[in-house]
Amino acid sequence: MAKQKTLEDLFLETLKDIYYAERKILKALPKMARAAQSDELRMAFEKHKDQTEGQVERLQKIFELMGKRAQGKTCPAIEGIIDEGEEIIEEFKDMPALDAGLIGSAQAVEHYEITRYGTLKRWAEELGMDEAARLLDETLQEESQTDEELTQLAEASINQHAKAA
Repeated sequence: MAKQKTLEDLFLETLKDIYYAERKILKALPKMARAAQSDELRMAFEKHKDQTEGQVERLQKIFELMGKRAQGKTCPAIEGIIDEGEEIIEEFKDMPALDAGLIGSAQAVEHYEITRYGTLKRWAEELGMDEAARLLDETLQEESQTDEELTQLAEASINQHAKAA
C-alpha cells in the first residue's frame, strides 16, 4: 500500500515546482529585456532578474531548513506561460504592441508566482515552519510589487503607445 502523503509532502512538491519555475524565469528575463522597446520596461526586467536571483537563494534556504536537496520538478504551467511570451516576441517583433504583450506575459508569470508563494506561505505557517513562511512572504511581497510596477508602466505609457499605432 502506498504511503500516506501529507501536507509536508505537498509543500515539498510545490517548492520543487516553484524552484524549477524561478530558474526557468531567470533564463527568460534577459530575453524579455532584450526584446523590450521601452527603456523603463527593459530596466524593470533587469531589476526583476536581480530580485529573482535572491528569490532562488531563499528557496534554496528553505530546502536546507527542511534538510532536503534543492531540486526542481518540471513545471508545465511555467513552460506554457514562457512559451506564450516567446511567441509574442516573435509575432510582435518591431511592432508598437510588443511591449504591451511583454507586460501581459510578465504579469502572467507574476500571477502564477503570487498564487504559488501565497499557498506555500500558508502551508508553511500551518506546518509551523516560521522561518520558511517568513522567507516565502518576503518573495510574495516582491512578486506583488513587481506586478504593481508592471501595471503602472502599462497604464502610464505602454498601452497608449500600442494603441496609437
